[in-house]
Amino acid sequence: MYSFEGDFRRKPIQSLRGASKKEEKDQLLIRAQVERQRREEVRLQHESATKIQAYFRSYAVRKQQMVAVRGQFDQIVQSAQRPESLDMKTLCFLQQKLCFFYSNKLDPQRLIWMCQNVIKRKNDYLTYMCTRIPGGLYHIQRLLLLCLRHLKDVIHTAAPIAIPMRMLEMFTSLELYRSHKFTEHKEGPVHHLWLYLINHGYFDYMRVILEAKVPSDLERTAVAPTPLADSILGLIMGPVSFAIQHKGQPFSHCVLKAICQSLLCPAYSEQIEHFLLPAMAYGRFPFPFVDLIQALISDTARNSKHGSQVSGRSKRSSSTSIEMTPWLLGALVTLADKYIEVLNTKQTVDFLSVLKKLLPSLPTREVQDDDSDDEMDVDQLFPTDGLQKIQQDCMTFLNSPNFVQRVIECHGNKMSHDIVSAICVVCHALMTHHHLEIHKVRLLYSLAFSKAFIRGLWSVCTTTCNWTVMGTEASLIQMLACGVDLSDDDVQRIVPLLAIFCSMFNHFLYTIHDADFYGDTKPSSMPFRLEELVPMTLVLRDTCLGVIELAHPDTRLSISEDYHEALIQAGMKDKPRQKEDEDRHNHMWAYLFKVTSSLVRQLYSRDTRRMFCPYNFWLSDRVSIQADKPSQIYRAQGSVFTRRPFGTMKSLTKTALDEDGPPLSNTDVKNLVILTELPFVVTFEERFKILQKLIQTDRQEYQGEMTHFLSGPSISVMIRRNYIYEDAFDKLSPENEPNLKLKMRVQLVNAAGLDEAGIDGGGIFREFLSELLKTGFDPNRGLFCYTTDQLLYPNPKSTVLMENYTKHYFFLGRMLGKAIYENMLVELPFASFFLSKILSRHGGNLDIHHLASLDPELYRNLLSLKTYEDDVVDLGLDFTTVNDDFGQTKVIELKPGGRQIAVDNHNRIEYIHLMADHKLNKQIRVQCTAFRQGMSDVLNLDWLRMFDHHELQVLISGAITPVNIEDLQHHTNYSGGYTDSHPIIQMFWKVVQQFTNRQKRQLLKFVTSCSRPPLLGFKDLYPAFCVHYGGNELDRLPTASTCMNLLRLPEFSDEKTMKTKLLYAVESESGFELS
Repeated sequence: MYSFEGDFRRKPIQSLRGASKKEEKDQLLIRAQVERQRREEVRLQHESATKIQAYFRSYAVRKQQMVAVRGQFDQIVQSAQRPESLDMKTLCFLQQKLCFFYSNKLDPQRLIWMCQNVIKRKNDYLTYMCTRIPGGLYHIQRLLLLCLRHLKDVIHTAAPIAIPMRMLEMFTSLELYRSHKFTEHKEGPVHHLWLYLINHGYFDYMRVILEAKVPSDLERTAVAPTPLADSILGLIMGPVSFAIQHKGQPFSHCVLKAICQSLLCPAYSEQIEHFLLPAMAYGRFPFPFVDLIQALISDTARNSKHGSQVSGRSKRSSSTSIEMTPWLLGALVTLADKYIEVLNTKQTVDFLSVLKKLLPSLPTREVQDDDSDDEMDVDQLFPTDGLQKIQQDCMTFLNSPNFVQRVIECHGNKMSHDIVSAICVVCHALMTHHHLEIHKVRLLYSLAFSKAFIRGLWSVCTTTCNWTVMGTEASLIQMLACGVDLSDDDVQRIVPLLAIFCSMFNHFLYTIHDADFYGDTKPSSMPFRLEELVPMTLVLRDTCLGVIELAHPDTRLSISEDYHEALIQAGMKDKPRQKEDEDRHNHMWAYLFKVTSSLVRQLYSRDTRRMFCPYNFWLSDRVSIQADKPSQIYRAQGSVFTRRPFGTMKSLTKTALDEDGPPLSNTDVKNLVILTELPFVVTFEERFKILQKLIQTDRQEYQGEMTHFLSGPSISVMIRRNYIYEDAFDKLSPENEPNLKLKMRVQLVNAAGLDEAGIDGGGIFREFLSELLKTGFDPNRGLFCYTTDQLLYPNPKSTVLMENYTKHYFFLGRMLGKAIYENMLVELPFASFFLSKILSRHGGNLDIHHLASLDPELYRNLLSLKTYEDDVVDLGLDFTTVNDDFGQTKVIELKPGGRQIAVDNHNRIEYIHLMADHKLNKQIRVQCTAFRQGMSDVLNLDWLRMFDHHELQVLISGAITPVNIEDLQHHTNYSGGYTDSHPIIQMFWKVVQQFTNRQKRQLLKFVTSCSRPPLLGFKDLYPAFCVHYGGNELDRLPTASTCMNLLRLPEFSDEKTMKTKLLYAVESESGFELS
């Protein structure tokens, strides 16, 4: 019985006898585990020793048996007086024994003796083996295999090879078996014999024999150079010829698969390249090219089907597949050069699908810039001569008229989904993996200029569907446009189609003039009508946005590994890709976005020149970019706001974190891609706010708060009003003022040499900059001239006016950039093609579509030349143009030797584009480059590329809209005793309302030094418009302080007097002298 006395705590027990010798539980478990491992090791050692002993005993017994049987073989041979005296039973017995004990080192002569006797008595031997001996055919197969092994062993020696070669020729010939009546199907023994030899490396042996006995220094020929070479070719083509004669797809595929693995897939030897391949294509043996295509398709389909089991397959089973190598591609192209003309539509589609699998096997260099249009150097692509030769052969074949004609006929007969997909996957491999340009490959540009193909391809793109979980069909391109993550199978179905359509249609549009595009010419060369282009453009625009969302999702799901694996097994998620596959996958998406966005920009450019889409068509509700939201893209450190490779985010390193700050969020990256690639989907107002915020952040770095207190780094210049351009050009040159982003203060000097009144708080600088730009861009100065529409562009004749003309263009570019940088509007009407050059990403080069804004008459004449129906030679044109530089006539050749080249019906298109290129690009290239460099010295041109040329003109000069007096009145301040309810103020606004729009602009310029209102309204005018009390003297005129946007308005007695005085002041344009 237990009692409780209140002591609930356990007291420590002290043992005076020392530590216990009882083994702890953990130690017991560890000791038991070690003993189990030791027992297992002993068991494995015993089992291994037993196996080794058994193998050795087996080997020793076999060696003893072989020695005994070899001795028995020799005894029987020696006992016979002559070989003919041996009966067939004994000879067959000796052959079986020879196959048992044969050794490469000991028995070659015995094999030769046996082959000699078999050849002499071939008919009796064949009859006896196949009728009297069970498995006799198997013994013949083993004897032929020994012949192959013997040939391989002695092929590089002086030993004779005629007898084993003759054995192979004789017993693989169908004629030998047809003369016997021992089997119902005469081809049966040959069929089994070939299968046995092929499965035991027949073509590997034949390759060794070919490379050893056929001369290496051969010209490319299909004729055997020696009788031995012809015999070797016959043995190689033997199973091929047998497969052709007795059509059986499994056997044919087996033969062709073995040929590929042994002869066509590995790197070529000279014998294969110069003799075997031409002999296969053009020699005396027909080649089953169609069966080869089917075998390759069957093999790739089987590998794809069992691709998930690759890691678990044995080495033997995985090695049976055909490896897609560039040498196999070269062999296929060599054979196709002869057989392409005889392929039907289905066979052509199959051939294209095989090409698609093989083209990525050609190695290529990494391309850092996806937008680079430079032609790639073949030596960089292919480091070895062999691969370079294959690449040249492949390109020659793809450019061959026969191949292109077959493809065009293929899609011309029936524009089925399979045909279009097969063509597109080949083109996609050429353009994505090898970065080939469309105009360099006959196949690509032939398809690009096929209206039927372009139209049919778009139809296939829009009708490629997938079944949803609701049992309805959903268009893959619509799913892509919605940002739905497609499966790998669906990606492979739609991405090549869409990418090739965008590439080819974009290339097609570059060659189409605006008159053709808008259907002004008959017949139209456009594959689509304008009403069809509008919904197409909408889908392509949304597809670009969908791809951006897929590349930079707002959120990423985080799931466990077990759940991820369960989704894979259920077929609801694709397996993770290897790094190489992942890189190829990313490049495929990047290429799709590149070509799709390029086509969308091309269509947008057409729409800006002549609208064919509805108003606000380009704005997307799916894009929510607001300048007021916090974002890392506005930070001053580093060049964040710039165009970068699609789908990439710079990895965060300590150096990057210190220099550039934290990395961009996914939302910021997505917005950045949209603003740099598709800015027109965002409203102009939001983009202008973003530009202001970018400039504001940059100005904060160079013009801190202290500059308002006349401290900190700044630029101070004194400018004579009568020599405003000359003084500014000298004092604001890069040598004197390298950083034009700093705060600038100007002191003007009048004609009398006296300083003009006023301290520059910003107003004097704005007036100075406005007058400077007007003077610099004045056509009388000679740097710029007018088009027929009175729009400014660089003067091509400026090169003869002044020596250092590039410095003047650089200076004017800086000054215009400074005006935009300071959020100042200047009334300078530029030609649209010149603004497009400023915004261009590719060196400022423009195409013929922009010529209308430079010289409309020349543009019309060139278009009429394009459609001229009579003989163009009668016009007497050549590839020259005449420049008149101030009375000095100079003939310029549009191309080398242009004086001697007459323009005819064949080269008139070239003449049209060369003439446009000369007028738009070449003759003003230096001037435009210097101007662009000057602007970029002050302003990041990537910021301006958010706008098109129309919008850039608005940024420079402001919108051509009436001055909104109500908005101005709502954002006006009053001082000196005036209020918004003061009678004089009420009279002032009543008088201003009566002004014409020109007078309103003069008032605005009088007070603010700029005649146009701010782009986003007077709320953005800084400082705010202010009306100050100007005294009660009635004979005084209103004055202004443009540095503070302040109007000093006297207290006039009546409305008429105020209007008269106010108009006199604003129309005098006296500037600060009136103040």
